[in-house]
Amino acid sequence: MTSPNTAAKNPHPRGKFRLPDPPEREPDEKMTTAIHLHEPGNTHHLAQHFGNPETTLVTCERYITMRPQRMVSGSLRRVPDLMIAFGVDSALYRASNGYVISEQGKPPDFVLEVASRSTGREDTGPKRRDYEALGISEYWRFDETGEFHRTRLAGDRLVDGEYQPIAIEEPADGALQGYSEVLNLHIRWERGQLRWHDPATGRHIATFEYERASRIQAEARAANAEARADNAEARARELEEELRRLRGA
Repeated sequence: MTSPNTAAKNPHPRGKFRLPDPPEREPDEKMTTAIHLHEPGNTHHLAQHFGNPETTLVTCERYITMRPQRMVSGSLRRVPDLMIAFGVDSALYRASNGYVISEQGKPPDFVLEVASRSTGREDTGPKRRDYEALGISEYWRFDETGEFHRTRLAGDRLVDGEYQPIAIEEPADGALQGYSEVLNLHIRWERGQLRWHDPATGRHIATFEYERASRIQAEARAANAEARADNAEARARELEEELRRLRGA
């Protein structure tokens, strides 16, 4: 396996097999993935949450295939809306322009598809069979309205080589959620939005808004503490002045 340092010096070694770029997506598919993954910053938030960018991949829109091979008819490959893999070589992924399972030594841990009119049937049928055949541990599907997948949130977990449905709960807040073992996160459908909750805190993983609000709150706490310190210092000076006055009297 190519080490990150070696790949960084020579990202496209002579003779290295590279997967082609995937074909252009349908406009409605591009729109739904943009709305639910890219514009809210979900890929970035997940990458920040898991860290370790050299060995953790949080990526999208590149081929997954079993072994280095030309994209001939009948070769098994898929392009998920979101893919997550732990304990892999990110530099090798970039050098191959995609995820080659035989190169990485393991399948990805997680894939997710966002529903669109042009891909709805594919997501629930052929893609499910192919991700199962590729050995991907969990396959999740998100549908804003439930119109194209016939359910708003669904997940499958690989058990003895076959996908078994993951239980979807309905919390009291009207959301839907299922637990991803490989991510240790609750994946949620919440008012038509895709969300990621940490079971340890019960809150969404850190986002731009969360980080900004946390910074503002920290700055406010610091300002309040400084104001209290100033008030205490001023009160101490007043007491010293009063004490000197009484001693003089």
